[in-house]
Amino acid sequence: MSWLTYACQHLPGVTVIAVGGDLDATNAGRLESFIDESRQRPDDHLVFDMTEVCFLDSSGLRVLLNAYTHCVRHGGSIRLAALRPMPARMVQITRIDAHLPVHATVEEALTIVLAPPAPAPGNDDSAA
Repeated sequence: MSWLTYACQHLPGVTVIAVGGDLDATNAGRLESFIDESRQRPDDHLVFDMTEVCFLDSSGLRVLLNAYTHCVRHGGSIRLAALRPMPARMVQITRIDAHLPVHATVEEALTIVLAPPAPAPGNDDSAA
Protein backbone atom coordinates (compact mmCIF):
# COMPACT_ATOMS: atom_id res chain seq x y z
CA MET A 1 0.00 0.00 0.00
CA SER A 2 1.29 3.46 -0.90
CA TRP A 3 1.73 6.04 1.84
CA LEU A 4 -0.47 9.11 1.90
CA THR A 5 -0.69 11.96 4.37
CA TYR A 6 -3.27 14.70 4.61
CA ALA A 7 -4.13 17.59 6.88
CA CYS A 8 -6.49 20.54 6.68
CA GLN A 9 -6.59 24.16 7.69
CA HIS A 10 -9.77 26.20 7.82
CA LEU A 11 -9.97 29.83 6.74
CA PRO A 12 -13.21 31.80 6.34
CA GLY A 13 -14.96 30.13 3.40
CA VAL A 14 -11.89 28.09 2.41
CA THR A 15 -10.54 24.72 3.42
CA VAL A 16 -6.88 24.09 2.57
CA ILE A 17 -6.08 20.39 2.30
CA ALA A 18 -2.40 19.47 2.25
CA VAL A 19 -1.72 16.10 0.65
CA GLY A 20 1.53 14.17 0.61
CA GLY A 21 2.80 10.90 -0.83
CA ASP A 22 1.37 8.77 -3.61
CA LEU A 23 -2.28 9.37 -4.44
CA ASP A 24 -3.41 6.18 -6.12
CA ALA A 25 -5.98 3.36 -6.10
CA THR A 26 -4.71 1.98 -2.78
CA ASN A 27 -5.55 5.13 -0.81
CA ALA A 28 -7.81 7.40 -2.88
CA GLY A 29 -10.85 6.36 -0.84
CA ARG A 30 -9.19 7.51 2.38
CA LEU A 31 -8.54 10.94 0.89
CA GLU A 32 -12.11 11.16 -0.39
CA SER A 33 -13.42 10.45 3.12
CA PHE A 34 -11.03 13.02 4.59
CA ILE A 35 -12.24 15.68 2.13
CA ASP A 36 -15.87 14.99 3.09
CA GLU A 37 -15.05 15.19 6.80
CA SER A 38 -12.92 18.33 6.42
CA ARG A 39 -15.48 20.58 4.76
CA GLN A 40 -17.06 22.98 7.19
CA ARG A 41 -19.80 23.92 4.72
CA PRO A 42 -20.83 22.47 1.33
CA ASP A 43 -20.09 25.80 -0.41
CA ASP A 44 -16.54 26.08 0.97
CA HIS A 45 -13.82 26.62 -1.57
CA LEU A 46 -11.13 23.94 -1.49
CA VAL A 47 -7.44 24.55 -2.10
CA PHE A 48 -5.33 21.42 -2.41
CA ASP A 49 -1.70 21.92 -1.40
CA MET A 50 -0.03 19.28 -3.57
CA THR A 51 3.55 20.20 -2.62
CA GLU A 52 4.31 16.73 -1.25
CA VAL A 53 2.39 14.62 -3.79
CA CYS A 54 4.93 12.49 -5.65
CA PHE A 55 2.56 10.35 -7.72
CA LEU A 56 -1.00 10.81 -8.96
CA ASP A 57 -3.00 8.24 -10.91
CA SER A 58 -6.52 8.15 -12.33
CA SER A 59 -7.99 7.18 -8.95
CA GLY A 60 -6.53 10.32 -7.43
CA LEU A 61 -7.86 12.39 -10.30
CA ARG A 62 -11.30 10.86 -9.73
CA VAL A 63 -11.23 11.98 -6.08
CA LEU A 64 -10.34 15.54 -7.13
CA LEU A 65 -13.06 15.57 -9.79
CA ASN A 66 -15.66 14.23 -7.34
CA ALA A 67 -14.73 17.03 -4.94
CA TYR A 68 -14.98 19.51 -7.84
CA THR A 69 -18.48 18.28 -8.74
CA HIS A 70 -19.64 18.60 -5.14
CA CYS A 71 -18.14 22.08 -4.75
CA VAL A 72 -19.56 23.46 -7.97
CA ARG A 73 -22.99 22.03 -7.20
CA HIS A 74 -22.96 23.97 -3.90
CA GLY A 75 -21.36 27.22 -5.12
CA GLY A 76 -17.73 26.53 -4.20
CA SER A 77 -14.61 25.94 -6.24
CA ILE A 78 -11.41 23.90 -6.18
CA ARG A 79 -7.86 24.99 -6.87
CA LEU A 80 -4.70 22.92 -7.01
CA ALA A 81 -1.45 24.44 -5.79
CA ALA A 82 2.25 23.60 -5.97
CA LEU A 83 2.11 20.54 -8.21
CA ARG A 84 5.32 18.59 -8.73
CA PRO A 85 6.26 17.73 -12.32
CA MET A 86 4.74 14.20 -12.49
CA PRO A 87 1.33 15.08 -11.01
CA ALA A 88 1.35 18.32 -13.03
CA ARG A 89 1.89 16.32 -16.22
CA MET A 90 -1.02 13.99 -15.34
CA VAL A 91 -3.29 16.99 -14.75
CA GLN A 92 -2.16 18.56 -18.01
CA ILE A 93 -2.49 15.53 -20.31
CA THR A 94 -5.95 14.69 -18.95
CA ARG A 95 -6.98 18.34 -19.28
CA ILE A 96 -8.31 18.34 -15.73
CA ASP A 97 -6.79 21.81 -15.39
CA ALA A 98 -9.69 23.12 -17.49
CA HIS A 99 -11.87 22.53 -14.40
CA LEU A 100 -9.32 22.60 -11.60
CA PRO A 101 -7.16 25.72 -11.89
CA VAL A 102 -3.52 25.12 -11.04
CA HIS A 103 -1.44 27.70 -9.14
CA ALA A 104 2.28 27.84 -8.47
CA THR A 105 1.76 28.32 -4.71
CA VAL A 106 -0.91 27.93 -2.06
CA GLU A 107 -0.64 31.65 -1.39
CA GLU A 108 -1.46 32.44 -5.02
CA ALA A 109 -4.52 30.17 -4.93
CA LEU A 110 -5.71 31.71 -1.67
CA THR A 111 -5.26 35.23 -3.00
CA ILE A 112 -7.64 34.45 -5.85
CA VAL A 113 -10.16 32.55 -3.74
CA LEU A 114 -10.24 35.16 -0.98
CA ALA A 115 -10.39 38.20 -3.29
CA PRO A 116 -13.66 40.10 -3.06
CA PRO A 117 -15.92 39.50 -6.06
CA ALA A 118 -15.71 42.09 -8.81
CA PRO A 119 -18.84 44.22 -9.27
CA ALA A 120 -21.14 43.06 -12.02
CA PRO A 121 -20.89 45.09 -15.25
CA GLY A 122 -23.49 47.83 -15.43
CA ASN A 123 -23.96 47.96 -11.65
CA ASP A 124 -21.81 51.04 -11.08
CA ASP A 125 -23.73 53.09 -8.50
CA SER A 126 -21.18 55.92 -8.58
CA ALA A 127 -22.46 57.19 -11.96
CA ALA A 128 -25.76 58.36 -10.51
